[in-house]
Amino acid sequence: MPQSHMVQNYTAPTKTGVHKSWFFIPVFRFLPPVTPYFNKIRYFCVKRKSPVPMDQVIKLNAVEQYNKLYGLETRHPLVSVVNLNQARRNPEHFQVNYGLYALFLKDAHCGDILYGRQRYDYQDGTIVSFAPGQIVEVNRNAGPVSLDVHGLLFHPDLIRGTALGHDIKNYTFFSYEAREALHISEAERKIVLDCLDKIDTELRQGADRHSQRLITANINLLLDYCMRFYDRQFATRQVADQNVLARFEHLLDEYFESGLSMRQGLPTVKYFADKVCLSANYFGDMFSKLTGQTASEYIQHKLIDRAKQQLLYSPKTMSEIAYELGFQYPQHLSRMFKRLTGTTPNAFRNHR
Repeated sequence: MPQSHMVQNYTAPTKTGVHKSWFFIPVFRFLPPVTPYFNKIRYFCVKRKSPVPMDQVIKLNAVEQYNKLYGLETRHPLVSVVNLNQARRNPEHFQVNYGLYALFLKDAHCGDILYGRQRYDYQDGTIVSFAPGQIVEVNRNAGPVSLDVHGLLFHPDLIRGTALGHDIKNYTFFSYEAREALHISEAERKIVLDCLDKIDTELRQGADRHSQRLITANINLLLDYCMRFYDRQFATRQVADQNVLARFEHLLDEYFESGLSMRQGLPTVKYFADKVCLSANYFGDMFSKLTGQTASEYIQHKLIDRAKQQLLYSPKTMSEIAYELGFQYPQHLSRMFKRLTGTTPNAFRNHR
């Protein structure tokens, strides 16, 4: 079915009867001594916890699955704006394998999120985001807790064939990992909530031929704001990030001097990102913002600088130099050398 036709003919579900997550429990309590011969029965409306086995990974391939998990209404099959203050179910522990894009704004501490083996940097006033294929574990605090969380979930099919679908890979924060949440100001929080409200308004009114374009345009706007806010965060954390870059420089030198390059091959951005406890995408974005070049480019120039030193001050052959630097074949070093310097290694050595 064409996507636009599916959107226009989707009918929001209606509410009938008492929601399944609610049931009544009779509680017997004696009245004060002035009425000793009467018992009074009270009925309390109690929220039922969603029965999710702790060892089960939920494959979240539809927005309706997420809404059912929390007892929320589904208005559109491919996109949902959620407010967990309205949740009728509060699952305390579950794991999710996302088949959707998801972005959440959290205003109160109500639990922990684990990505891999690390806790997400998910404090008050933060935004976290997830992309299809990521597995996340959620541990909510036990007891009556306000789930002060607003969010957006959308299926890849919603943006397929659109400009956003083409550009979604540029929003690299969807791949950021633990301790890399977006910390926003009160003014930025209002902007995020306004974007979510615009999307929600479109979902609440009847679908027409403009609906999908307006919904995707507002999602695009929200993601653009998040990119801007991340740039601001990189700038405000510049001192701490400079320390990370200094450590990266030290680790890169150590990689060659310890012989790791001969044992493990060419150094990679992911290797050093892991060493400084950041994801490769976050580390790469931070490096680009601070230096104006990519981390991969920096590593390549470092390789060529070391190759130049060997060519000028040692009798080693090109094959020996290439092997020491981590290249599998000497011609790979020759091609990189020519591309970055404009001359061949042999010409460089003979020109001294």
